[in-house]
Amino acid sequence: MIHTFSNQSIHYEIRYKNRSSFAIKVDGYGTVEVLAPKGTSTEQVRMLLENNWTLIQQKINEMKDRTHGPQKKVYEPGERFLYVGKNYPIQIHHDSTITKDSVVFEANTLQIYVNQHDNEAIKQALKRFYYQQCKALVTKSISSYQKHFKTKPRSISISDSKKAWGTCDSKRQLTFNWRLAMAPQHVIDYVVVHEMCHMVHMNHDRSFWRLVGKIMPDYREQENWLEMSSWEMTV
Repeated sequence: MIHTFSNQSIHYEIRYKNRSSFAIKVDGYGTVEVLAPKGTSTEQVRMLLENNWTLIQQKINEMKDRTHGPQKKVYEPGERFLYVGKNYPIQIHHDSTITKDSVVFEANTLQIYVNQHDNEAIKQALKRFYYQQCKALVTKSISSYQKHFKTKPRSISISDSKKAWGTCDSKRQLTFNWRLAMAPQHVIDYVVVHEMCHMVHMNHDRSFWRLVGKIMPDYREQENWLEMSSWEMTV
């Protein structure tokens, strides 16, 4: 079905359920699904859509962006990058006397200092920044959650993994993906807790998930953030 409101149209489907409240979902193709109590009229559904129109349009755009994948970054002033859960603009400072390219977070801006105004140099400076910040953020989180564990990590390292946000081996060596520095602190905390729980339970059995849930009851929300936002975590 199609509904038009405020000069915009959306495709939507209705699923009637044994439930007492409404829910609105948006899939990766921008199709809206309304879960409605049995007996709900089509007009009631349309009113629900209109009352939530702005939020629905925002979610449709987010899901379409996610489906298309990360767009190629432009390394120019004003381009925005995620840092601890928020998007911040970059400002580039080019100075031939600079001996080591670097990035500093200051005044809600990622200040980039480079010897040459070169895209690859800017990209690598950003990656080094995220590596450093990830190590600091993860280390702080581990210290905060160590009280829940009798054993401690033997080592902490940062990697460029394409498959995992974190790992823990049989020697309690923890490794974390540098892109985590782009996630909110509570998401970083979840990945830290997840890997620290592997110091106790090496697999993902029920005991493992019970321990994760005991320490962080809302861990599924953090998993959902990673699932929905990982496409944007890139330089």
